[in-house]
Order: sequence, then C-alpha cells, then structure tokens
Amino acid sequence: MKRLLIVSLTALLLGLGVTGYAWWRSAPAPREVDAIRVRDTASGMITGTDRRCDRFYQAAGTAVCLVVEPGAVPKTYALILDAEMREVRRVRIAGIPSRARVSASGRMVSWTVFVTGDSYNSGGFSTWTGILDTRTGYLVTNMEEIPLFIDGKRHYSVDVNYWGVSFAADDNRFYATVSTKGRTYLVEGDYTAWRARTLRQNVECPSLAPDGTRLAFKKRMSSGAWRLHLLDLATMRETPLAETAEVDDQAAWLDGNTVMYGRAGDVWAVAADGGGQPRLLAKGASSPVPPGRENLSRAMSIRR
Repeated sequence: MKRLLIVSLTALLLGLGVTGYAWWRSAPAPREVDAIRVRDTASGMITGTDRRCDRFYQAAGTAVCLVVEPGAVPKTYALILDAEMREVRRVRIAGIPSRARVSASGRMVSWTVFVTGDSYNSGGFSTWTGILDTRTGYLVTNMEEIPLFIDGKRHYSVDVNYWGVSFAADDNRFYATVSTKGRTYLVEGDYTAWRARTLRQNVECPSLAPDGTRLAFKKRMSSGAWRLHLLDLATMRETPLAETAEVDDQAAWLDGNTVMYGRAGDVWAVAADGGGQPRLLAKGASSPVPPGRENLSRAMSIRR
C-alpha cells in the first residue's frame, strides 16, 4: 500500500511537471510591440522612465532627450542619457525640438530644431541639425557647413538647411534631408570625410532600415500633403506605404518589415512592403522607439 501511494504521488508530480512545462512553453512571450517606448503626449513622460522630453530616441544604451526648460527665456537642451536614463551630458541648443535619433550602436546622436532669425528666411523657420559622437565627444552644433554636392557639383548657398539624420550601422554613412533654393533632396553623407551628396529630390525625414538597404521617408504629394514611402537604395525604386493619411514625422523601424510613426496624436505601424493596413500601437503618444535589449528586459519584468 505504501509503495502504491509513493508510485501514485510520483506519477502525480511528474504529471504536474509536464503540465507546468507545457504551460511555460505555451505562455506568450513578450511581443516586440510591448517593448517599444513612446512619449506620452499629455505629460511628455517617456514610458517606463521618470523623464519628460519634447522629443526622444534610444538605442543600445544611449538615449537623447530634447527638452525645453521654461523660464523668462526658455532654454532648450539635448540631454544625453545612459541605459538607466541618467544624464551623462547636456548640450545647450537653440530652437524648438523637431527630430531626434541615435545610431544602432548608440554612438552617434543627432537632433534637429526649428529656429527663427536666419537672415535668408525672414519671418519663417529654419532648421539646425546637430551631431554628437559620444565616443570622442566631438560635437557639431549645426551641420549646415558640411560640403554639399548636387549632381556632382559643389553647391554654395546661404539657405542650406538639414534635418532628419539617420546613421548607418558603421556610424559613418548617414542619410538626411537638405533644403536649398526651394527644393528638398535626400543626401548621403560621409561623417569622417565630412561631405554630403544628393541622391534624389522630394525625400524628407529618411529612416534607414536595420539591414541598411531601404529608407522609409515622407514624400510631398501634389496635394501638398506628406505620405509615407519606401525607397530601395539599390534600385532607387519608391513604394508608397499603405498609410494613406498625412504623416508629418520621421518614421522608425519596429522591425525589419514594419515601420512606426506618429499620426494625429497616436503611434501607428504599417508594413514596409506597401501591403497590409495601418494598425494602432499606442494612443496619445509620439516619439516611438523600437525595442532594444533594455526595453525587452523591461517588458519581461512587467510580465513577471
């Protein structure tokens, strides 16, 4: 009888173990979408942090937080943060925060602000775009002096404006938008050589895919509205994305097949191949950041 009881208990425990293992195996893992960080539009707070930012981006343990501090004379700063959201550097910048990016390695940080008062743009807005190399500490407060080549010829003009920088995996090649003489261009830049060349017109706020072969961007349509497109860098073929509403944002890549973006006060996602339908990711949000190691860890801890 005792032996029978022991055998029965053993069988029961083994059964529970198998059942528990099966449940553990079938339990849903944190989805990548659960790990994205966004800026709450109402409060300005970045999800999962105690930071308030006007623009935000993060990659590989480096974050940039653009913030305007109120006062008799408001001050704008680019705060460089570590993986724990601790401030490691503060850069005073002039203007209204517009765009922010960190390269995939966490080394290169860039931002764009709107400014007023440039002599060539009386009464309107101009853009200043800065680049910080966090490894060397070298700072470019405004990249408008980078030598620019249009159709292979050196271009000189006082009205050159850059915005929307996106760095490649080598932390040297980058893409951005340049405006001059009433036209906008996609430029490919070389950080080390410090020069940029135009690739094509009417490409704004480029965002390089994780594999480095494609760009998501916004294109000005004949109606005057911006619509999201994809550009294949090898063929220069454009593909309109399934989001047909106007999008005035620099898209970010949720993964290798999906881009996310701010629209009408919310964050949405759409397939990068032009198919499917847009889907809502986060209401009342902006500045979406794709899932990284630190964000996935946060999602795991929340689910536990």
